[in-house]
Amino acid sequence: MESKEMVRFAGDCYSNPLLYIQLAFPWGKEGGPLENYDGPDAWQEELLNYVGGRIKEDPLGTIRDATASGHGVGKSSVVAWLILWAMTTRPHLNGVVTANTFPQLNTKTWRELAVWHKRAINEHWFTWTATKFFKKEHPETWFVSPIANSENNSEAFAGQHGEHTLIIYDESSAIPDVIWEVSSGVNDPRAMWFVFGNPTKNTGRFKECFGRHRNRWNTRQVDSRECKMPNKDELQKDVDSYGEDSDFVRVRIKGEFPRAGSNQFISAEVVDNAIKREVEVPVGSPKLLGVDVARFGDDQTVIARRHGRKIEPLVKLRGLDTMQVAAKVAEIIKNEHPDAVFVDGVGVGAGVVDRLNQLGFNVFDVLAGSTPDEKNKETYYNKRAEMWGRMRDWLEGADIPDDQDLVSDLIGPEYGYDNKMRIQLEKKEDMKKRGLASPDAGDAIALTFAYPTPPVQVHKQSDLMPEFFEDY
Repeated sequence: MESKEMVRFAGDCYSNPLLYIQLAFPWGKEGGPLENYDGPDAWQEELLNYVGGRIKEDPLGTIRDATASGHGVGKSSVVAWLILWAMTTRPHLNGVVTANTFPQLNTKTWRELAVWHKRAINEHWFTWTATKFFKKEHPETWFVSPIANSENNSEAFAGQHGEHTLIIYDESSAIPDVIWEVSSGVNDPRAMWFVFGNPTKNTGRFKECFGRHRNRWNTRQVDSRECKMPNKDELQKDVDSYGEDSDFVRVRIKGEFPRAGSNQFISAEVVDNAIKREVEVPVGSPKLLGVDVARFGDDQTVIARRHGRKIEPLVKLRGLDTMQVAAKVAEIIKNEHPDAVFVDGVGVGAGVVDRLNQLGFNVFDVLAGSTPDEKNKETYYNKRAEMWGRMRDWLEGADIPDDQDLVSDLIGPEYGYDNKMRIQLEKKEDMKKRGLASPDAGDAIALTFAYPTPPVQVHKQSDLMPEFFEDY
């Protein structure tokens, strides 16, 4: 297009963001990056049409739009499109984009803008850098900036005023209230405020967009299964694993808010306090061994030793087969004489259990997917959730080593509730999908809570059946 045609094109798109998205990118072009795509998804079109309709209805009105969705629906793409459309059609736009964490903002949200900028028909109008996206002729007055969300940086959001203002939040559930409060003060004519995110918390300002403040926001909830991009077979596997009405499916697939408040099972504060704490081990406290056996190539076998409320330094093993792991556990048993040994017997762990039994050691074969103890059946979905629940309570007064693997493992897993309101812990496979390692160290300690154990002076034999044990 010639320059005059491009300017006319921008004018035609002023109140029609969908038109800009349809014409600015090479949808379906053979050999191009969008060869296999024919345009925006249905929910994306709905959002863009709402924005266009709102501008035509009230050219001077403000726009507040909130989208809660499952994973993989194309939120970051929409963020990029809105920025490009607004920068194209709003002279001297003053814009800001933030996300729940700096890595999310820097490596995903802002990088997505770089990708779509290169595809845009008017790419030559703008310059993308790691810290600013601006109109080449007006870098100081016509721009959008990525700003890290921090309670200590809230003043950066207070300066968003002008003839044309754009505010975008990505992963909005985790953005502090103080940032929301500052942005709420932006009520200039034509101001546009878009918030996106997985609905991970049922409290906070993002949730309020769909609740008590819904009269001020246009809202939508997007189910991943109804979108083009996600792998439907993988989504169905998650539904089969967790249950259609579980919090995991509600949040990660349906775009619905969870029943619980926060979905982090163990807080960083609890773990940090346990690292700083020093405790004396009372006489009679049982010595317990927990063995989490590696299942995948990048996982590690971890042996945890718990003595009362104290965890000794963890033993970590990589690249060993089940016979070698069993030999190492046998060595520790002979040297340290634990009162009970709990081994993860799922998958390859069964081989370790069998070998230790063959060597004459009586160990508990713990099956994470089995039923919780009778008194906890209505609280926990399975044995693994029950073990982690007991460990979480125990950590409030515990002394644990300053081990970064352990810290990451303890605070990593998320949780939700099934349709019977039982606590359900995130699967290791799903943690890996989120870019987290399997919580081997956390699972090793949790195994020591598979069954309650008595003080040693009450009964020192380790061959009692679990139902005879009492809490200690």
